[in-house]
Amino acid sequence: MIVLFTDFGLAGPYSGQVNAVLQETAPGVPVIQLFADAPAGQPKPAAYLLAAYAQWFPAGTVLLCVVDPGVGSARRGLIAEAAGRLYVGPDNGLFELVLRRAGNPRCWDIGWRPPTLSASFHGRDLFAPVAGRLARGELPVALAAPVAPRGYPDWPDDLAEIVYIDHYGNALTGLRGESLPPNARLAAGGHPVVHAETFSCVPSGATFWYVNSNGLVEIAVNAGRADRALGLAVGSEVAILA
Repeated sequence: MIVLFTDFGLAGPYSGQVNAVLQETAPGVPVIQLFADAPAGQPKPAAYLLAAYAQWFPAGTVLLCVVDPGVGSARRGLIAEAAGRLYVGPDNGLFELVLRRAGNPRCWDIGWRPPTLSASFHGRDLFAPVAGRLARGELPVALAAPVAPRGYPDWPDDLAEIVYIDHYGNALTGLRGESLPPNARLAAGGHPVVHAETFSCVPSGATFWYVNSNGLVEIAVNAGRADRALGLAVGSEVAILA
């Protein structure tokens, strides 16, 4: 299976063109649209989101991941292998947390080039055909050379910031639930946020944090939108009070 993690959106041509290349390159391989609205142009918050959600896919999955503000620059294209999954995308930190949390990860610098490569759409022209070829059984060494990825050691293991706002206005952080004590108090948007197990544990309109189904600390308002109530957006800081 091929899993898409991009900031391309579903409106407009970008996701559709990528899907078309995948269908041509790897016909019959299922394509899953996981995120089309990853933090736009922001590899750092996207890296924490990717690490949390990728773990639910089985070994052998190819994840095509494109959040690429440096497209057209000298940044490399990577194939990464971590926990039995293959990742294809830019070497800009997007895979930092995936690689850091995996045992014995490996990376390759993509040397293969298509007949036509635009300066601004490597998701369609480079990364999609590479992902398709991997999904149909080609090995990374046929397309790329071993390399050490660019590292981001200053990025923390858990990021105390909002990394994604979902359809309901819930604010996902880059903190794993396991990184906080169960009754920790947080502050976001200048407002205190207490812990609850889930929505039904608090009254309507109450603000709380909980560990979501993918292991991330999420700030929510029961029957409301946390982003609007607390003034939160991707990049908003979260304070851990105790």
